[in-house]
Amino acid sequence: MGDDQGSRPVSRLVAVAALVALGAIWGLTVPLMLVAVSTGYKPLGILVWQNAIMAGLLLLLMRGLRLPVALDRRHFGLMVVVAFFGAALPGYFSFLTAAWLPGGVRAIIVAAVPMFVLPIALAVGFERPDARRALGVLLGAGAIVVIALPGAHGGTVATGAVLLALIAPVSYAVEASYLAWRGSHGLHPFQLLFGTALLLLAVCWPLAEITGQRPPRGWPWGAAEWAVVISGVLNALAYSGYVWLIGQAGSVFASQIAYLVTGFGVVWSMVLLGERYGVAVWLALGLMLVGVALVQPRPRPSPLEPEPGRDV
Repeated sequence: MGDDQGSRPVSRLVAVAALVALGAIWGLTVPLMLVAVSTGYKPLGILVWQNAIMAGLLLLLMRGLRLPVALDRRHFGLMVVVAFFGAALPGYFSFLTAAWLPGGVRAIIVAAVPMFVLPIALAVGFERPDARRALGVLLGAGAIVVIALPGAHGGTVATGAVLLALIAPVSYAVEASYLAWRGSHGLHPFQLLFGTALLLLAVCWPLAEITGQRPPRGWPWGAAEWAVVISGVLNALAYSGYVWLIGQAGSVFASQIAYLVTGFGVVWSMVLLGERYGVAVWLALGLMLVGVALVQPRPRPSPLEPEPGRDV
């Protein structure tokens, strides 16, 4: 945390373990997303519910950790960036395309994040060219190509839907690069995401009511309503961990979570939705794991990146 002057970066083992755990949690939201839109719920309504759930859960966690609510004006710009690029934009287009694309295909598209993060990091200068890490990213990109081959997912995919779905990883890449560059202003991830959730509620709720995309209401709840609730809780936990991991290991390493979200998203979709894939899927998962192994946390932060353990 920001006030902990004696904190140290986490070990490589802890960073990799956190990456895998967060990938498994986030991957579970892939099939849940399809269940959530299965009864006609619209993106803005689901965003309202998810951010209300996230705000409530994060408030409880902050109370438990005795963290104050941080809604100072000096944090407003940061929260706007995280809200727009890290939640609103990717969330809207992810839910919009969930009804058009199989869960496994959407999981593949998430893995495009590092392909956008690395060029941004190199262009800004807080990442130096490194052959091993570049190879890891390329292997991850190769995994996307393999898993997207015709017949790999047992169906056809509309190009327009794929292009719209790609807006999500582009947005996450921008957000990750911004956080790595400017840091989190001394905020704990829970404080940052709580403010972000409140900001999104203030904007999305009126828009949802005006456009007729009201959040789910009434009782008893069915599978779609429970999917919204569970995915909201999982998103809060995974996203908080993701922001923490950026500060500990760097944006390029943290972005490798996209590969694991892809792998777990495919597996969860097979288990929960009954989707089936060919051998290409398992080849792609192998490429992803090798890619993650090659992209390791660096021993020290770059000059423009927050010192690990200080700002998050």
